[in-house]
Amino acid sequence: MEDLFTQPTPLEAQAIYGLAWLSFGIVHSVLAGASAKRRLDSLFGVYYRLAYNLWAGLHIAAVWALGGALIGDQPYPLEPGVAGAMTAVRVLGVVVLVLALREYDLGRFSGVAQIRAQKAGNTLSEDEPLITSGLHLFVRHPLYLGAYLILWGGATGDFGLATAVWGSVYLAVGAAFEDRKLLALYGDEFRDYKDRIPAVIPWRGRVRGH
Repeated sequence: MEDLFTQPTPLEAQAIYGLAWLSFGIVHSVLAGASAKRRLDSLFGVYYRLAYNLWAGLHIAAVWALGGALIGDQPYPLEPGVAGAMTAVRVLGVVVLVLALREYDLGRFSGVAQIRAQKAGNTLSEDEPLITSGLHLFVRHPLYLGAYLILWGGATGDFGLATAVWGSVYLAVGAAFEDRKLLALYGDEFRDYKDRIPAVIPWRGRVRGH
């Protein structure tokens, strides 16, 4: 019996993988919006942030698995020096990501702190004060900078390159949405910060007073 499904062409595989990244970006942005949060609060309550993070992790893992199955990851024949440089970029990305995460309240970021606060009879907002210290002195989105370095340092095969491309598109759009959210949340404080500090490439200035 002839197979019901045929293997997609390389172009079709790239398109499907791109659409999978698009689905992640849309769902992630919608669920992070204020209107969706208000609606889901009645369902999840204080567990909203934790559920949001778990769903995002499962969704991106599914996108990643789909891309790997469709595209494969045959490595490119890189020269040792080039391969070493790309590994160094990837390691640097991990370092930047870890350092950036240390600047956040990870309990609040994950949603665990809100749950603990409720069990103690208190309430805790998921929003932190505007962070302008550490790596935030030089870029507004150091987590995204770390992610870019990891993605492009891993572009050593067809799947790695496709992931770097589609992931970079998502990060660029995500940074714009994040800026809008922060502007609505912090107002003039963030507007002044945004005017002086670049998004992900530390090419100019730093926060004054530090």
